[in-house]
Amino acid sequence: QVQVVESGGGLVQPGGSLRLSCAASGNIFNIYAMGWYRQAPGKQRELVASITKGLDTNYADSVKGRFIISRDNAKNTVYLQMNSLKPEDTAVYYCNPVGTKVWGQGTQVTVSS
Repeated sequence: QVQVVESGGGLVQPGGSLRLSCAASGNIFNIYAMGWYRQAPGKQRELVASITKGLDTNYADSVKGRFIISRDNAKNTVYLQMNSLKPEDTAVYYCNPVGTKVWGQGTQVTVSS
């Protein structure tokens, strides 16, 4: 079954860090670029970062310099290291093989003091 499973979210204080993980089916991971998206309450889902098979990366302006996307092709896993977190980063975070309709359940990130 084609699927992705996100993990690593939680509650963190402003300025803190979290590392999200997304485990993907091997046949997806070996074909597609991977993206991290987020959706805050009342807002549309937005692309946060993406990474190609060749490790080229792209970031939303709002997270540049704070978030780092990476992938481990041997483990079929993509990561999102989130540093200097802000309350506006609060959202459900999803990973997605770029261009597909494959979505996981997401992982909640809450940044609050």
